Amino acid sequence: MTNDIVITDVGPRDGLQNQPKILTVEQRVQLVKAIAKAYVPKIEVGSFVSPNAVPAMADTDQVLRALASEPDFITPCLSLIPNMKGYEFARDAGAKTVAMVLYASNGMAQKNASMSMADAEEVTLNILRLAKLDGIEVIATVAVAFECPFDGPSDPAVVQAIVAKFLQAGANHVVLADTIGAAHPQQVRDMTATLVQSHGAEQLGCHFHDTRAMGLANVYAAVESGIRRFDTSIAGLGGCPFAPGATGNVATEDVVMMLEQMGFDTGIDLTLLLQASDIAQDLTGALSGGRSKTWLMGHLLKQ
Repeated sequence: MTNDIVITDVGPRDGLQNQPKILTVEQRVQLVKAIAKAYVPKIEVGSFVSPNAVPAMADTDQVLRALASEPDFITPCLSLIPNMKGYEFARDAGAKTVAMVLYASNGMAQKNASMSMADAEEVTLNILRLAKLDGIEVIATVAVAFECPFDGPSDPAVVQAIVAKFLQAGANHVVLADTIGAAHPQQVRDMTATLVQSHGAEQLGCHFHDTRAMGLANVYAAVESGIRRFDTSIAGLGGCPFAPGATGNVATEDVVMMLEQMGFDTGIDLTLLLQASDIAQDLTGALSGGRSKTWLMGHLLKQ
């Protein structure tokens, strides 16, 4: 299997959506550019959800247009969409990649999108058909793939069926999201190994939260199964406003440090990534940061 790892930093979306401080468009662009400067391969820059529901994500169209106007900005960006209306907004703003959320439980589907699991699947299938005509890449993210705060542990067979259905339907990638950080490494290894055996690893990814301090261990378990795509968040920012107990995502700087030390290649400059982490903390006023940040700062300064 390849030693190349593709990191998508979701800090400018997942990281900011649950922060008490709402950033301006200019500040959000500043954060995205700082992450891109560190050679992070992909960045989730926002979401086209109702600004009444998630005020921090208002004006994502302006963020996309501001980045598109930067002649030196070439990092691929993606935006989260909740429904067909969100897709249309994203397309009109120039989005090249969108992420659509599917659900492994009805409880989360109702709380997050006011629809059933089946309705979310139907919407995503319709978006996939339209996106193919529009030349837009679609990432299907399966929320609460391991456990739901409302319905309890998710059924692996249900998750496996969703993954198979949407890969067959033409999704460019399918991401398993541990939305509330409830998964443990053996559970992750079992799930990802089964999916890699069935579908290969190229189109599969994982998205972990560090709620129970197992985010890095879960990344390791997924890597052992062959997964090479991960969502992470600068400075460990994150959390879903509609999922009780969902705290920060696994920190980009922690994941990059671990994988690079294991001999994998992320292509990311850790020194510049730590600078981006500082900017994220300064802009948000958050106390969070990668668990390894203090050590990394001292170690890299000595080099």
